[in-house]
Amino acid sequence: MTEKYDIRPDQSVELLKALHILTRDGKLNQDSRRKLKQVYHLFHFIEPLLQAALAVHPDIRLVDHGAGKSYLGFILYDLFFKAQAPDGLIYGIETRDELVSRSRELADKAGFKGMRFLNLSVADSISSSELPERIDVVTALHACNTATDDAIRFALAKGAQSIVLVPCCQAEVAAALRKHKGSMLANPLTEIWRHPIHTREFGSQLTNVLRCLQLEAHGYQVTVTELVGWEHSMKNELIIAQYQNRPRKQAAQRLNAVLAEVGLQDMQERFFVPAL
Repeated sequence: MTEKYDIRPDQSVELLKALHILTRDGKLNQDSRRKLKQVYHLFHFIEPLLQAALAVHPDIRLVDHGAGKSYLGFILYDLFFKAQAPDGLIYGIETRDELVSRSRELADKAGFKGMRFLNLSVADSISSSELPERIDVVTALHACNTATDDAIRFALAKGAQSIVLVPCCQAEVAAALRKHKGSMLANPLTEIWRHPIHTREFGSQLTNVLRCLQLEAHGYQVTVTELVGWEHSMKNELIIAQYQNRPRKQAAQRLNAVLAEVGLQDMQERFFVPAL
């Protein structure tokens, strides 16, 4: 009997070895089986988004921000693009040139002609001529601190149909909370972030709440869940946004009200919303 997390018949064994999901001799040990489980778990969330985009554009375009070794991009291409979207393109955005070069070599070796790798910051990618105007799906897994917000800004600028985020290292809001703590002492809510460890944790939670409200204010339907089994990181909150042209005014008002309540009005540019 085939186990739930055994290798699928159409998957590239050589690619799985290169990504260290399989051992060098192509076997599944306890560690590699866990990695494969993680891959399928994440793909479970992303596959319906790809199918929805493919129904509109046969040449589906996905951008993966903070790609690193392009682990996600390679898996998506192998499991979906290779057979279902042969005209599609995946762009991996990464600032470390050695990782960009390595990914290009691996894509060439695997015969993945629809993969592109660009040495760019997330912020710079917004205006880069190396990327097409239309982008259907944007992903950003563990893009640190404000890089996740830059990925949101990129997705909004490109009118992406779907956005998949696993935020990481949200320090900017926590720093702003510390900066304004003195002027907010009259507000009893300040107790939530008075102690440094609470400032860090509340800042992280607040950042993701603001991101969700921002996406809703721009017409997206937002789902927040847990990336179960992603043992290599404690940051496993998964935010999925799908554009539905939903009512936006209330979310924008709530976002601005939250910023005012915690004394972060000067962050309205970071969490920008359409004009009310």
